[in-house]
Amino acid sequence: MNPYVKQQFDQVAKEYDQQRRGLIPCFDDFYGIAASWVHATAQEPRILDLGAGTGLFSAFVQQKYPQGQFTLMDLSEAMLDQAGIRFGDHPNVKRIVADYTAFPTTEPYDAIISSLSIHHLTHEAKQALFRHIFAALKDGGVFVNADQAAGPSAFFDEKYRQLWLQEIGRSGLPQAAIDASIERRKLDINATVSDQLAWLREADFSEVDCVYKHYDFAVFVAIK
Repeated sequence: MNPYVKQQFDQVAKEYDQQRRGLIPCFDDFYGIAASWVHATAQEPRILDLGAGTGLFSAFVQQKYPQGQFTLMDLSEAMLDQAGIRFGDHPNVKRIVADYTAFPTTEPYDAIISSLSIHHLTHEAKQALFRHIFAALKDGGVFVNADQAAGPSAFFDEKYRQLWLQEIGRSGLPQAAIDASIERRKLDINATVSDQLAWLREADFSEVDCVYKHYDFAVFVAIK
């Protein structure tokens, strides 16, 4: 992953959660629907959160699986420090500062989740990661990725950007926070929904779909 991405998120770590609702117009649906698709049959499912940041997505999923064993992995130690504040010394939450594109797979996971992170990878790295995720899941395991997606054409990309700028302009966030988000998004490497679904199928997932989409915010579900 681009080291400048890590730098950008290190700088905003302390304010990240309070700003996110304003920067994601569909915040409640985006995270709520993503969490609703995380399924596991185990009483204490093993759940890996890639690019976990402050642990926001894991917190949603933990409400569903309070006995779950969570591993939060992120390149930004500052972001994971905020996750430490969120979860305190919870015995079932482990934080790992690492590049998640090459995470170890010693024991398979019931679910692997990610939110607003994988779009920072090159398309080749996305495809390699999807294959790695498939290998790291138990049979029947689920991968839920709440992320950004490119529009199917330059027209839609620009329209989504205009609509997003209009909505965050009405969010009440300080202009400095809006400007910082706009700057961070210059580093995005979004892939289309159709490409991402194709890559998940190529990784050998048996069931894949985009279960939610609002402008360029999308929730992908893939089942092994």
